[in-house]
Amino acid sequence: MKHLIDPTDLTLEETNNIVALAEEIIAHPEYYTARMKGKKLATLFYEPSTRTRLSFTTAMLELGGTVLGFDNPQNSSVSKGETMQDTVRVMGCFADIIAIRHHIEGAPFAAAEVSRVPIINAGDGSHSHPTQTLTDLLTIKREIGRLDNLTIGFCGDLRFGRTVHSLIKALARYNGNKVILIAPDDLKLPDYIRHDEALQQTIEFREVSTMEEVMPELDVLYMTRVQKERFLDEEEFDRVKDSFVLNLEKLAPAKKTMAILHPLPRVNEILPEVDDDPRAAYFRQVECGKFVRMALLSRLLDWKNDEAHGMPEKKILSRDESASYVCSNRNCICNKEPVKKYFRVLDGTVRCSYCDSKAKQI
Repeated sequence: MKHLIDPTDLTLEETNNIVALAEEIIAHPEYYTARMKGKKLATLFYEPSTRTRLSFTTAMLELGGTVLGFDNPQNSSVSKGETMQDTVRVMGCFADIIAIRHHIEGAPFAAAEVSRVPIINAGDGSHSHPTQTLTDLLTIKREIGRLDNLTIGFCGDLRFGRTVHSLIKALARYNGNKVILIAPDDLKLPDYIRHDEALQQTIEFREVSTMEEVMPELDVLYMTRVQKERFLDEEEFDRVKDSFVLNLEKLAPAKKTMAILHPLPRVNEILPEVDDDPRAAYFRQVECGKFVRMALLSRLLDWKNDEAHGMPEKKILSRDESASYVCSNRNCICNKEPVKKYFRVLDGTVRCSYCDSKAKQI
């Protein structure tokens, strides 16, 4: 069955298909008002969300479908101790497709293991956020006109920013893209992405310490907030929270055609004075999120039983081999709930299949 847990679960052709369908829906929304008539979307949001949850809800309603689920797990049987996988098994009896947002990394992967309907990862901890990636691709396409030969600067929290992790994987599939990483040492991109040999072969990485030194080069500036909820140490958060702030003075040398993106919510990393600049695309980006999720819901249900659109093959260690490893990530679903453990080898390193963290041998 076709799920969307990671951006690489979609082929490049499937990704382009969804982006193209989203543009078609923008151009002719009247043709799609009954596309999901009789279909139900379950939104299981274990973590607070505004844009992602409401854009999924709006997307399904505008397609003619209905929505059920929860936006607070304390209002469900989760509060009684029900596991995430059991909740997914139950919701699969009621819904045709499920979108899950979870504070624990790897939860959507675990959901897909037991689900009888397609699962969409609506964000799992600091790991991945593939529907935001589709939103970002659609926004870049509409703002810049292409998805290749771009120079994209990612600024701020690159360590915990799941939107950054996902978008870099997607951009690496298009020719000629360059990524500039703008972050303090404490918030640098995780090693499993920065040192991924496959990514390094398809996309150019560069690290700098300030946005000012690269601003004239950028086609896209992708800002992120420093996420307090991802830090275990409040002193560490206080030390880096104001690391990078975009204002009109810093924006002055940028290209007139540059697009400023932000997955939102913002705190103080983009000053309000930037909002009226025509390059500020982050609120247009929100609206793109609705249309791309309309396209995604349509396509995943179209592809549900189509063998031509299955999940990519991912080589994992055997059960016996996996038994000698544990995931090093305390916030991984495999360390939180009783799920089967899966590990794979990436660039010579054994990693958890749920969250991509390094495995420890026992």
